[in-house]
Amino acid sequence: MALALFVAMAAASATPGNDYTRDTNWLCRPGRSDACTDDARVTRMASGAAPIEEPAVPPAEPDADCFYVYPTTSLDLTGNSDMIAGPEERAQAAAQFARFASVCRTFAPVYRQVTLTALRARMRGQASDADPELGYRDIRDAWRDYLARDNGGRPFVLIGHSQGSMVLQRLIAEEIDGKPVQGHMLSAMLPGTSVLVPKGKDIGGDFKTIPLCRTGSQTGCAIVWASYRDTIPPPANALFGVSKRPDMEAACTNPAKLEGVPAPLDSIFGFPWWRGGVGIGAPPEGWQADGKPLATRYARVPGRLSAECVKGSNANYLAVHVNVAPQTAFDRELTAEPVIGDDAYPDWGWHVVDIAIVHGDVLRLVAAQSAAWHRAHR
Repeated sequence: MALALFVAMAAASATPGNDYTRDTNWLCRPGRSDACTDDARVTRMASGAAPIEEPAVPPAEPDADCFYVYPTTSLDLTGNSDMIAGPEERAQAAAQFARFASVCRTFAPVYRQVTLTALRARMRGQASDADPELGYRDIRDAWRDYLARDNGGRPFVLIGHSQGSMVLQRLIAEEIDGKPVQGHMLSAMLPGTSVLVPKGKDIGGDFKTIPLCRTGSQTGCAIVWASYRDTIPPPANALFGVSKRPDMEAACTNPAKLEGVPAPLDSIFGFPWWRGGVGIGAPPEGWQADGKPLATRYARVPGRLSAECVKGSNANYLAVHVNVAPQTAFDRELTAEPVIGDDAYPDWGWHVVDIAIVHGDVLRLVAAQSAAWHRAHR
């Protein structure tokens, strides 16, 4: 095992890095047309009301930056993806990140991540030559390029999901925690992973000087959650929100109410990529209502779900409750166990929609944290 790890690290160190001054190595950058400038209109699907289309109008001069690392997405057949962003990477960025352009400048690097192909092989117990060190080095280099060329002392938010959150977790520990640049961090949003803190504490553990966020105006803090349906809680083999250390627990913060009480969620679902499509151009297999395709990629369902952080016997997690009984095809699409996948994969829970279920909430958090940071730095 040690020899294999040494060989993998040696191979990674011999692989040339990427030049992130090249625009082609970014999915999203300000001032150009890309995955974050696609049509971001949303159809509001409030319970008992007719669908209403809402426009997306980004601010002319955002007061903050958002740096996003997408989850395991690449369908490349190799262990690590190449640097050519396929439709799956572009669709993922559009679904999870494009609407952040309403509150910040958007930065999303392409990176040589461990592919979905490699992940599926591992789930089947097969060997893979995937090297996570390669993907981390890419994100580290992209981050350093962003700081050198683009930041200029601006506040920033780090946003990841799953593999993206894990990569950012290491980046924060090595490049931000306890360093001067930490003073410009509004928050680190790290859904779909496990960030450890001492039991009953908000600081310490994986991050030494970065606490968990507990109010919407707090900055320089972390927001962490792993979502499971309240009726299908994390099983003994749960993948997220778990700690193997007896002195530590996995952090959980509810983006809809950081103070720690149950709250309705402002859910905004991008294209349902987990069904196997990629969502480019809002194809017919996207969201539907009453049998008719929505004209928008996004569907907003405020209050359809609610959530609170729960300390279970083996995991700390965001317990998601369905407030409206599924009566229409659209309701079933959003909440059915076979659709989300938590009946077949209870160890994953609501992992595929970690961001979607609180998308509107995290957008408001970025705006609130940015306003608080600028008030403090006048």
